[in-house]
Amino acid sequence: MAKPLIIGVDVRDLRVAQTGTKTYLEELCVQFKLMENNELKFHFLDVFIPVYTGKQKLLKWVEHFRYQLWKQLILPIKAWAKGCQILFCTDNFVPIIHLGYKTIPVFHDAFFFENPEHYGKLWLWLYHQTAIPAGKRSAFIVVPTEYSKKQINHYTQIPMDQLVVVPEGPKSLDKINAGDSAQLLNRFKLIGGGYLLHVGAMYKRKNIPALVYAFQQVKITHPGLKLVLAGSPPSKDLGNDWELIQNAIAETGLHDDVIFTGYLSDTELAAIYQHALLYVFPSVNEGFGIPILEAFKNNLPVLVANNTCLSEVGGDAVIAFDPFDNADIVTQITKVLDDAELRDQMISKGRERLKLFSWKIAAEQLVALFKKAV
Repeated sequence: MAKPLIIGVDVRDLRVAQTGTKTYLEELCVQFKLMENNELKFHFLDVFIPVYTGKQKLLKWVEHFRYQLWKQLILPIKAWAKGCQILFCTDNFVPIIHLGYKTIPVFHDAFFFENPEHYGKLWLWLYHQTAIPAGKRSAFIVVPTEYSKKQINHYTQIPMDQLVVVPEGPKSLDKINAGDSAQLLNRFKLIGGGYLLHVGAMYKRKNIPALVYAFQQVKITHPGLKLVLAGSPPSKDLGNDWELIQNAIAETGLHDDVIFTGYLSDTELAAIYQHALLYVFPSVNEGFGIPILEAFKNNLPVLVANNTCLSEVGGDAVIAFDPFDNADIVTQITKVLDDAELRDQMISKGRERLKLFSWKIAAEQLVALFKKAV
């Protein structure tokens, strides 16, 4: 009997990751466990000491050191001890040294190059000194879209044939019963009125102030409408757009009409999706955009910014707008709100588009890549 292909998966990031990067690793781990058989064995490699996530500067520096110690020494030894042939890391960083295995990292985007001001100097330095050299030594680098592939190639000169596109899927959101759903909507004063939805942390690249200003104009013809911003401010000050969002709300007088939900459980988030009128994604930079697929899954018409990868993911199921043109954002949102037939067409196209994306498909493509690498 042939020996199984042994794959090590670094799951330390589950202790610290947020939003899309956490979803990515969680969902793939579920699929990998379902795929295990006599020919395929996974080892999920983790640290034993809790990861520090506080704001004390000295302890943060210590955690940076511990992270590199994990990546460049402890993780390689663990992978070697388990007999791994592939070491897969979803957080950009893989070991520079190879102890009998080949490495495959995931580069989700090129944000480190495009917006270096949003990252701490130490983290940025470590990225350039370790992540990029280790990535260049890897068998392949996984990227989520053709757009990300092009950008990463542009900034790093990593060959295009080493960058492999593996699209992502929607987060698995549990259905919520009618009673709990009504209670949640009542908590945010959303009973009896429609709302636009945006899901995600309040990063600068999300362009949420522009959405607030556009929403003010949309409300002139749709006075009962609300805007729901589901997500929390980033824990770090760098790249945080919370203050500008608050300023936009104060300037427009929309305190009672823009709803911040803060952190939501998966079931609560499902309810927020299910009762929205539209999903609006005004971001000016994304590597993939999982909320597009989540909105498709919950039968929502989706409007996206006409840049980066968003139209690539949404295809013909989305309507695009210029995120730097307030009038265009207003026009496109109003057009969809006022046309029930158009909304139905978008929902139908979204369901069809969603068939191209799933974590099962992603896991199968990754396993095929692992086999190719060895």
